[in-house]
Amino acid sequence: MSVSRKFSALLLAGSVSLAALAGAAFAAPLTYTDMIKMDRINGFKLDPTGRYAVLNIRVTDMEKNKGIQSIWLKDLSKPEAPEIKLAVSDGGASNAQFGPDGTIYFISGRGEGGTDQVWKTDITGATATQVTRLPLDVQAYQITPDGKGVVVGLAVFPECKGDEVNCTVKRQADRKADKSSGMVYDKIFVRHWDTWADGTRNHLFYVPLAGGVPIALTDGYDGDVPSKPFGDEADYTISPDSKTVVFSAREAGKSEPWSTNFDIYTVPIDGSAAPVNRTASNKAWDGSPRVSPDGKTIAYVAMKRPGFEADRFGIMLMDEQGKTRELAPDWDRSVGGIQWSKDGKSLLVDADDVGKHIVFRVDAKTGKVTPLTRTGHTNVYAETPRGMVFLKDDLTHPSALYQAKAKSAFIDEGATNLTKFNASAGALTTGAYEQFVFKGWNNEDVHGYVIKPAGYVEGKSYPVAFLIHGGPQGSFGDGWSYRWNPETYSGAGYAVVMIDFHGSTGYGQAFTDAISQHWGDRPLEDLQKGWAFALDKYKFLDGDRACALGASYGGFMVNWIAGNWKQPWKCLVSHDGVFDARNMGYSTEELWFEEWEQGAVVYDDPAKYDTFNPALHAKDWSKPMLVIHSDKDYRIPVEQGIGAFTALQRQGVESAFLRFPDENHWVLKPANSVKWHDTVFNWLDTHIGAKSTQGAK
Repeated sequence: MSVSRKFSALLLAGSVSLAALAGAAFAAPLTYTDMIKMDRINGFKLDPTGRYAVLNIRVTDMEKNKGIQSIWLKDLSKPEAPEIKLAVSDGGASNAQFGPDGTIYFISGRGEGGTDQVWKTDITGATATQVTRLPLDVQAYQITPDGKGVVVGLAVFPECKGDEVNCTVKRQADRKADKSSGMVYDKIFVRHWDTWADGTRNHLFYVPLAGGVPIALTDGYDGDVPSKPFGDEADYTISPDSKTVVFSAREAGKSEPWSTNFDIYTVPIDGSAAPVNRTASNKAWDGSPRVSPDGKTIAYVAMKRPGFEADRFGIMLMDEQGKTRELAPDWDRSVGGIQWSKDGKSLLVDADDVGKHIVFRVDAKTGKVTPLTRTGHTNVYAETPRGMVFLKDDLTHPSALYQAKAKSAFIDEGATNLTKFNASAGALTTGAYEQFVFKGWNNEDVHGYVIKPAGYVEGKSYPVAFLIHGGPQGSFGDGWSYRWNPETYSGAGYAVVMIDFHGSTGYGQAFTDAISQHWGDRPLEDLQKGWAFALDKYKFLDGDRACALGASYGGFMVNWIAGNWKQPWKCLVSHDGVFDARNMGYSTEELWFEEWEQGAVVYDDPAKYDTFNPALHAKDWSKPMLVIHSDKDYRIPVEQGIGAFTALQRQGVESAFLRFPDENHWVLKPANSVKWHDTVFNWLDTHIGAKSTQGAK
């Protein structure tokens, strides 16, 4: 989420060295408008033979101001042949996957009534046939291994136990007919991420493909599966014999906003028994269940500390008797994705690793961990008879589909690029990058990245964008992004410095833990020492023309810097940042996060929230600041941004406030993304002088 890119030619050629890029002729730089218009590969699935891959592609339609989903087919036996857009995409198609007989299934709202349903097509993709005819939108789906049915997620009212679907339809009709808009709540989450609670829960149903009524699998369960707001079919799986569904969910009750206690459940697919909690003894997070090919073992990931969302996800194995053991307990990485190998002898997993996101093979008996990739960001991968196929991106490349070279030590070493998306963008230049390491807080190693401006000229100095990542348990590393993409700053003539301060992921759990209750001291020390190190090592960085920018936790840090380390900066950009920590403790939706990070419930110990509270230092703000916030951001509510802007304006500090009434914690609509980038780069150009070549094309 290693190749350097001279966009079109190098994207198609595979990997090249930085030295090769340095010797190449300089072409037009990548701009943010180029980035916004790129086609995005959201994932892929293989057919049972491993010959075909169906790809889910998002194309940006600037005229309609939205992303358009489509499905494409790639014949893996013909690496040089182009991928083909399936005609069924024209009616709207997303989340494509293969059934066991090679049928392609997908989600579309093209049918009568306009609800999202499961459809199918053959390998030609010429015509579509409707599979499910439910009165509610299908949130997620999985075809059973025997091909006889589909397990879907639907949003229903859990109190409609016994007839969740029909009762939900009636309740929705009654609500629509009610002229009052008032909603009464008796518990929080009253809102989550960007949506106000409507009383429904995502529940699982088995739908026979031969026809028949949907069978409720989580009837009356007070919880969501798939989970909200980002859950999908990865939250559940179906046993190889198609008799059991295994899923991860959190029972809500009254404690949902401050609980991270997800558990692994099993339920018969025929609905003959209620779900059984298989991990009730672990009060922390259990997720991503995967059943072994022989059906005897459930692999899943688990945390150990309740209430902490960024604890290490270890690999757990559960046998048929329910006995569990941790696999590779001494491996100090937190697992993201997890799947069984085809032979069932190992697990394929991915994890952040020293500024990269790497795929590993973990032996299911011994726990031996073997890295399969070396560089960049890879989190979608699958085995085929011809070798591993995977999606990979890095700092200078968007995601592309690759096939591993036979007998290569690493699957990304000499891999073949199988897709040609974005090739028409032409030859665009990105800035060369380098990872560095220095001694930060507690004299421990801290890593960072420096990126040269596109078209860098030796001996020149360049203004600097100092980017601070969010999370805070995250990483700005060797991966591509469509929101905070450092190469767009490089293309605008800026050098970029990014520091993976204490709290970042991929450097061991103790490193990640170090930020909790220390938001403003240990990471700040890392940022200060990293900035000094970069200025000393990279002479092309102009320390007198630098701006610090960040979002979420990065926005908090910009607000904190404004009163505690403002000296180096000519300007600041704070996007969705925490301004008043006490108010944040009362108004954010996921309370477990604030209560863990601050070490207390806000009303029990408000002084803890004041330890690193930017609002208490606002009187010392003096640097020009651009504040950005969105109305539908319920993670860090818009009042935080308004508060920061008020503090700036009241003191006469040069400032501006960019508000998006229709965005959440992220800026996703194409036109809004253009506006965001226009505003940010104009702010940088005004204050530190690199006149960008950006703008609509």
